[in-house]
Amino acid sequence: MTLRLILTRHAKSSWGDPTAADFDRKLNNRGQQAATDIGQWLAESDYLPQQVLCSTAMRTRQTWERMAQYLPEPEALHLVPELYHAEPAVLLSLLRQAEAPVVALIGHNPGIGEFAQRIVSDPPVHRDFGRYPTGATLIVGFEEDRWKDIVHRSGRTVDFVTPRDLER
Repeated sequence: MTLRLILTRHAKSSWGDPTAADFDRKLNNRGQQAATDIGQWLAESDYLPQQVLCSTAMRTRQTWERMAQYLPEPEALHLVPELYHAEPAVLLSLLRQAEAPVVALIGHNPGIGEFAQRIVSDPPVHRDFGRYPTGATLIVGFEEDRWKDIVHRSGRTVDFVTPRDLER
């Protein structure tokens, strides 16, 4: 496969501070561990992003920071405000602008879960894929040579994991 997408929903965040704006919510302890586990799994599985598109919300940035501890530094890290609660059409548009062959996109539900369902022709057989829980990560392969040629249902599921699958 020529192109590869790593599609991750942010890890579990805290609702502990009722005064915090949604955008500013931080990862809770469980989310911190989950993001770490996802980063380790990506490294062990040789799913190494070369370009990262990450929402500017606190919980997505913290998710990437935890994941990145186990990964080589990507050629490009882009903090993208438009990823905050983006709809699938926005996610596709942003992905079509990517340049590296392996791209990680870190965002939010419901958009990221809906996008995951639309981008693959063969959804993974997994109890949690339909709800795309926090920390869920889908690896998608594409035969296309350029991201601008990607369309819905053009991707093939390579792998899918949730933090629950990685609990040790």
